[in-house]
Amino acid sequence: MKIFTLFLFMTVGVFTGFKHYICEEESTITEVELERINTRIVDIKKMISIDHKYNSKIAFLVDMKVPSGKNRFFVYDLEKNEVIDQGLVAHGSGSETGIKGMLKFSNLPNSNCTSLGKYAVGKTYKGIFGKAYRLAGLEETNNKALERAIVLHAYSAVPLEEQNYYISNSHGCPMVNEEFFKRIQKIIDSSKSNILMDIYY
Repeated sequence: MKIFTLFLFMTVGVFTGFKHYICEEESTITEVELERINTRIVDIKKMISIDHKYNSKIAFLVDMKVPSGKNRFFVYDLEKNEVIDQGLVAHGSGSETGIKGMLKFSNLPNSNCTSLGKYAVGKTYKGIFGKAYRLAGLEETNNKALERAIVLHAYSAVPLEEQNYYISNSHGCPMVNEEFFKRIQKIIDSSKSNILMDIYY
């Protein structure tokens, strides 16, 4: 009986421990990141309420404070008020400062920098990286996005899973993993209105 009880205790411990491990793996968004997301969502909802041409159900957020090896592209359900998907996204090589954890941003052509601000995810086209979506910058900090050919696209070198080191850089485009791109592509293609994407720091 004692052996059976010990076995039962160990079995329960293993399974509950395993469940806890899974929960920790799934919950990669920190409280600080969540606070930052919520702050940006308030602005996005305000913008949508003023201009009804944007998608009122889904928004994309990219938190450039998060290291590139961690999920920082968030798909947000504006009706349920929750993040429904997330993935890795590269920043521009020109945004590197040489100081770990510190980035710089620019709207200038040929800067290879990421530009901060809200974008409207526009029409698709086929480029050197395959299917991509044009991004129209809606603020002074990113209004040259179309001129700079800043687009949302996939790239094979961007990993799917989070890692403890930095991923490859882009020329300023938000560049994601191919599998993650397929998931967000379905959302964009099924949307009848432009989805807003907010890149912030």
